[in-house]
Amino acid sequence: MATYRELLAQRAVLEREIEQARQAEVADAIGRAKQLIAEHGLTAADLGFKMAGSTAGTAVEKKRTTVAVKYRGPNGETWSGRGKAPNWLTSQEGQGRHRNEFLVSR
Repeated sequence: MATYRELLAQRAVLEREIEQARQAEVADAIGRAKQLIAEHGLTAADLGFKMAGSTAGTAVEKKRTTVAVKYRGPNGETWSGRGKAPNWLTSQEGQGRHRNEFLVSR
């Protein structure tokens, strides 16, 4: 039976061989892909890749909608009730006031 150190050495050799085989196969795959792309005159868009910062080709653009004001502060500050509570509201709550006092009636 092999010792612990011998098994570790075998594993190190296998890991190197695995990495070398992976690199060779990746290089081969890249070469074949480049050949096919050149042969057929393909573009990144033809292959379904999105270009960074590109909005061309998007079927539907998202429209940003305004959320109704849910809370109004003593100095006219507003908050929709989404996300982290604003400083004006947390400071008011720190002074003993309740969040419901600032609700906007609809």
